[in-house]
Amino acid sequence: MALGEFQHTLDAKGRMIIPAKLREGLGENFVVTKGLDNCLCAYSAEEWKIFEDKLSKLPMTNAGARKFVRFFCAGAAECEYDSQGRITLPLTLRTYAGLKKNVVSIGAINRVEFWDKDAWLAYHEEEDSISMDLAAEMEAYGI
Repeated sequence: MALGEFQHTLDAKGRMIIPAKLREGLGENFVVTKGLDNCLCAYSAEEWKIFEDKLSKLPMTNAGARKFVRFFCAGAAECEYDSQGRITLPLTLRTYAGLKKNVVSIGAINRVEFWDKDAWLAYHEEEDSISMDLAAEMEAYGI
């Protein structure tokens, strides 16, 4: 389980340190891919397999399903830590998420999300203003 919010910096080679708390949940090898809100998502090998199985069950005859699978799989990258606990994020993924220097990592239960710091602050500010609407929407899911 991934929880918490952490701030990092990317170096010139696109490397960043993953905090020990988040490394525990991700394991030694994991997958990073595009997320739905212009962030990146990192999944442990086990969680990626669960997600991959769900994607593989989508109907190939449905154009939306094909696009959804391509969105997550085309840019996905397998990652592992170097000797200093850093990962290298591929340029295509950094570009998609607008990651330049300051990055925020957040634990989101079964994944870790990587956000550009300014984008995270803007999202978080917007989220605060609509939280009551979200709470009412989530009630339909039993939360």
